[in-house]
Amino acid sequence: MSASRNRPMGVAFLLAQLGAHAAGRFAARVAELGLSPSDVGLLRMIALQPGRSQQSLAADLGVVPSRVTALLDPLDRAGLVERRRSAGDRRNHELHLTEQGAKVMEDIRKTAMAHEADLTSCLSPDQRGQLLALLELVAADQGLTPGVHPGYRRS
Repeated sequence: MSASRNRPMGVAFLLAQLGAHAAGRFAARVAELGLSPSDVGLLRMIALQPGRSQQSLAADLGVVPSRVTALLDPLDRAGLVERRRSAGDRRNHELHLTEQGAKVMEDIRKTAMAHEADLTSCLSPDQRGQLLALLELVAADQGLTPGVHPGYRRS
């Protein structure tokens, strides 16, 4: 705690405060692209592993497969993602970005870079690296899956 009784300054509080602030600003930025933060996360996961199954996506997100279907349907309707029958197992679908989805991913990348630069503008490159390393250490210690926002489990 700080010297002031009205200003809690513990690490957990500051992480929550900054997390809420960063999430709100990011949501506003990607809304300009017609996306939600959860859309961005799904597109990113598919872009990083093209051809992955809906089941593997569900496992990584920690949700039931039917939840993934509901999350993917709007992206499919928007022409950003396509489901292709697996050649190896016709019961499964492989997930791929469409050409439009790949273009949107480039817009997302630019938006995310601007967002991070804005949030960390007060830090030197060395400080940013230190902060990133420390946050990765804390996240790993808490058992968080790298690259997967825990908010999917609540949706």
